[in-house]
Amino acid sequence: MRVVLLGPPGAGKGTQAVELAKQFDCADVSTGEIFRGHVARGTPLGRTAREYMDRGDLVPDEVVIAMVMERLAEPDCDNGFVLDGFPRTVAQAEALDRRLAGQGTPLDAALAFEISEEELLKRLKGRAEQLHRSDDGEHTIRHRLEVFAIKTRPLIDYYRHRGLLVPVDAIGEVPEVTQRILDDLDALKAAQAARAEPTRADS
Repeated sequence: MRVVLLGPPGAGKGTQAVELAKQFDCADVSTGEIFRGHVARGTPLGRTAREYMDRGDLVPDEVVIAMVMERLAEPDCDNGFVLDGFPRTVAQAEALDRRLAGQGTPLDAALAFEISEEELLKRLKGRAEQLHRSDDGEHTIRHRLEVFAIKTRPLIDYYRHRGLLVPVDAIGEVPEVTQRILDDLDALKAAQAARAEPTRADS
């Protein structure tokens, strides 16, 4: 299974990525973890990435694409992956499509997490207080949501046009949301299979 998770920060993508990776026995690939790992180690990329992350801005496409492509080449991704935090722009989505097409392993679905701004602010403020994350201050939270709306929303249309978009109601207990996703993925597979059947209109 090869799936990407779309949605604003705080929508629960990270939590569901872990659950889905277990369900499908595939890799959980989080760009946030990759970046924070570099920040913790003080690498040149980590220092650059932190400047963007602390402002709530997106790390430049060329940096993100290179890092993710390198990660997807690792052995644990051979059985598929759940991508959390990538793609965040259409350019990144196109780069991912080219990579997967070259391998003959196309994307199975794009899950779009849907949640109200009120609930997002509540979740992110709570996370900032618990983890003392510098990228979750109230001003930064609002900026991150603005960045998401402007730069990431076009991905919804991109994947909808490709017939891969699966809207996800992201409010509820973790197991409840996970089951919704699994049911929706089954429904998508059934719809794709139905479209693939040859027409019998002339028979």
